Amino acid sequence: MRVIRGLTHIKPLAAGCVLTIGNFDGLHLGHQAVIDKLVKQGLQLGLPVVILIFEPQPLEYFLGNNAPSRLMRLREKVIQFSHLSVDDLLILPFNRTMADYDANAFIKKLLVETLNVKYLVIGDDFHFGKAREGNFSLLKEKGRQLGFEVNNSQSYLQQGMRISSTLIRDALGGGELKRARQMLGRDYSICGRISHGDKRGRTLGFPTANIQMFRRNTPIRGVFAITMTGIDQREIQGIANVGIRPTFSGGSKVILETHLFEFNQEIYGAYVEVHFKDKIRNEMRFESFEQLKSQIKEDVTRVKQFFIDTKAND
Repeated sequence: MRVIRGLTHIKPLAAGCVLTIGNFDGLHLGHQAVIDKLVKQGLQLGLPVVILIFEPQPLEYFLGNNAPSRLMRLREKVIQFSHLSVDDLLILPFNRTMADYDANAFIKKLLVETLNVKYLVIGDDFHFGKAREGNFSLLKEKGRQLGFEVNNSQSYLQQGMRISSTLIRDALGGGELKRARQMLGRDYSICGRISHGDKRGRTLGFPTANIQMFRRNTPIRGVFAITMTGIDQREIQGIANVGIRPTFSGGSKVILETHLFEFNQEIYGAYVEVHFKDKIRNEMRFESFEQLKSQIKEDVTRVKQFFIDTKAND
């Protein structure tokens, strides 16, 4: 899969392409169904499959810190796309220029003259261009005029409910990891590079591998049973805290701290993926380090029992 950032790095596609546009936050089962549909059409027409996304996501541009929490950072999204049958991932900056782009010019210059789109899959609630003047109806009309087909991505239903990034975000916020897993088609996970922390975990007897979140906000908070991958092709069990560590600082910076079981290896700088299996409790503030240490011991015992029970039920 080619990752193309910005229009200056893409040459007009002479033969054309099949295309879809969206945020694809979480790349859940509904998104995967859209891409599967696009891939089948690409094979039928003998054309490359192109995904167009914006960075930042439009709501992040308009709402800033008040935007909904992301399920995925850009790099995580790229990694997940690489597992699918996608030829090109086109990432365009969403800025004032893009926000004010004339809808008709967006179709003519980008979709037709640059991408030479032949088949477009899009949600019927999709809007684009200045004042959101571009919509599904305009795309259908212009498609008939300019020679490309436009299809509705349609909703992907599960138990009668439309799967959406918002629904997954709500499930994660409520600690319903199983429900989120059902909609994502996999465990919710966070990727990042192991960085040096303040080493307080060592003083408590539970050394941690810390991952900087680099997010404005996060859909998940608390203490969790996790596994980590990215180290020697292993899946390592452990416990994690996602939050602001109120006992220590009470600041606003969210940190992902992981304590791995039966693991003693230097992994600073490693790029890893943390898979969230079960929520144990919410993050809490303790009056003393001794209270915190006692609670961590209980949490670790509970997480280890979770993995024993999970294995027994497999």
